[in-house]
Amino acid sequence: MAEYSLIPVAVPPVKTKNRTICTALPVPESLEIFKNLDGSEPRSMRGQPPIVWDHAEGSTVADRWGNRWIDWSSGVLITNIGHGHPKIVAALRAVLDKPLLATYVFVHEDRAKLTKMLADLAPRPNDYRVFLLSSGTEATENCIKLAKTYALEKYGPERKYFISFDNAFHGRTMGSQLAGGNPRLKKWLAGENAFFAQVPFPDGYKNQDTSFDLFLKTLKEKGIKPNQIAGVMSESYQGVGPDFMPKDYAKKLEAFCRENDIVLIMDEVQAGFGRTGKMFCFEHYGIQPDLIACGKGISSSLALSAVIGRKDIMDIYAPGSMTSTHSASPLAAAAAIVNLQGLQEEKLVERAAKLGVWFNQELERIQKKYPSVLGCFQGLGLVAGIQAVKAGTRTPDPDLAVRINVKCFHKGLLMFAPVGVAGECVKIAPPLSIPEDALRESLKVFEEAVDEVMAEG
Repeated sequence: MAEYSLIPVAVPPVKTKNRTICTALPVPESLEIFKNLDGSEPRSMRGQPPIVWDHAEGSTVADRWGNRWIDWSSGVLITNIGHGHPKIVAALRAVLDKPLLATYVFVHEDRAKLTKMLADLAPRPNDYRVFLLSSGTEATENCIKLAKTYALEKYGPERKYFISFDNAFHGRTMGSQLAGGNPRLKKWLAGENAFFAQVPFPDGYKNQDTSFDLFLKTLKEKGIKPNQIAGVMSESYQGVGPDFMPKDYAKKLEAFCRENDIVLIMDEVQAGFGRTGKMFCFEHYGIQPDLIACGKGISSSLALSAVIGRKDIMDIYAPGSMTSTHSASPLAAAAAIVNLQGLQEEKLVERAAKLGVWFNQELERIQKKYPSVLGCFQGLGLVAGIQAVKAGTRTPDPDLAVRINVKCFHKGLLMFAPVGVAGECVKIAPPLSIPEDALRESLKVFEEAVDEVMAEG
């Protein structure tokens, strides 16, 4: 994880329509807040650019000392329709005024409305059901549970393997990390579960073999037969990039799962709700997953996630045996309803696709100015990433990624800390509602930051 200095640095002032930098960074007056957190939080919560958020609207984030940043983080790909959307705020106020704050799994009207709206987004709405939860990791964990239960009940204990991909991230709970593809995140498990196995992801850069034959070959090498597999799960794009599957690979994976009655799961927690210019990223591949894990952009605000899945799989568990304490919290459900309406009414999915064409062309142009150290660019819609590498190699260079990130922070452009296998990827994910002038301005700022870092050597 990136380390950011808490020593204030004088930076050039900035004053535009979309950005304001008027203090040293980090703000000297904010240091006491960071100090207090050090005394009450684990250090795992550190690791982001040192800004104390005070308010956020649309595509900007501000502190209380007058600084304002164009946001290229969307929180962490949360605020797809923008920060503090007025209709979401109004919907939350309406629920507070009732008041109705917690319902467990007792029914309230918005739960019925939201589950229907989400089911309608599925490939075959009448054949899918929706289970609401609180976090993305809960959604992926539930997908694992459902796939393995379906296989156990239909075929018996021999259907014991769960397949996912190298470099995958599916969350921080035990099941989601067993399915994850980063060994560093599994050390706490003191040995991986033998029934979770990973195969290479066909990203074309870290793994240059994008053939589906490699998938089959890897399973064979691990001694896993198709009739022993309960489920296969993949992020629709891997968050370490974003890294996308070739369409042909995705189609062959779907056919493999259909032929062997293996539950196909697409993790859309980061990719869903318009981020790539489709409501779900898997739509770019022309496939129909059996289970879809959702989160983050589902509400553009409060904690909510969902599994959208085939009715015969979702209905395996009896009433009362698959629930979640805060499923469909009235506040989160109200926010999600307005969020889905906003995506459609404001045509933000189509907007992401349209803006993404020239935006990604420009980002790729910037990457190609320094191909020796900016080794790879990937982008689709309004999500993109540039991987920093040691000169002339494919070895990750997390220090360079952090330097670019910090330079942007000092100029009024905010991203979350670099991601990737080793923290080498500068991740770009503005709200889908970002005004075009702000997007063009932020692109210019990013290029300036990259140029300055490269000039510094």
